[in-house]
Amino acid sequence: MAKSGGWMFYTFMTRVVRPILWLLFRPKVEGGENVPSYGPLIVASNHLSFIDSFIIPLAVPRPVTYIAKADYFEGGGLKKSFVRWFLTNLGHVPVRRGARRAAMGALEQAAEVLDNSGAFAVYPEGTRSQDGRLYRGRTGIGWLVLESGARVLPVGLEGTEKIQPIGASWPRFFGPRPTVRIGPPMDFSHYDDLAPAKARRAITDEIVETIQKLSGQDYAGCYNERADHQA
Repeated sequence: MAKSGGWMFYTFMTRVVRPILWLLFRPKVEGGENVPSYGPLIVASNHLSFIDSFIIPLAVPRPVTYIAKADYFEGGGLKKSFVRWFLTNLGHVPVRRGARRAAMGALEQAAEVLDNSGAFAVYPEGTRSQDGRLYRGRTGIGWLVLESGARVLPVGLEGTEKIQPIGASWPRFFGPRPTVRIGPPMDFSHYDDLAPAKARRAITDEIVETIQKLSGQDYAGCYNERADHQA
């Protein structure tokens, strides 16, 4: 979002596309007053549907950059071309599942966004839930918190899987209204003296626990092992 073209696109999204998407999806937003208007911010949410990355920006009134599956940026056809154009202009960062070096590169780009006082969204589970449960968080978000010192905005989504279930090509417009619950920003400066590995795990677990309270999901207590195959 640093380039002027990106900001022009974001302005277009805010003034033209956002009202249209709001009308199509009609999200119910709770806790919108918790979103800081400036400063580095990590938006951490559960992940139920591809449409989550469209719903959250409707509730967060500032530019938000995402990590997106590399497959979304590849391939031909009208739909693939539109998705690639849309995500690229929003400043989304592609990452290939299962490639540790690529994942770290994406997190380093996220740190750059935060260094410029931007907002970066992360799904701690790593991928969409297949069964509606909330899975254990992967510690990349803990690394990002320690690296950037940014606060974390916890978000709990409910009902987005009814708009676009896994496997569905297009969302159901004017369908069930999703709910976006936003909690107060979380500060983790109290973990500065903890060993890095333990701090990453503790931060991640605390974030996921907060997301669970917002989303109301059952906690699986294990990793979503489909992370290398699904997004």
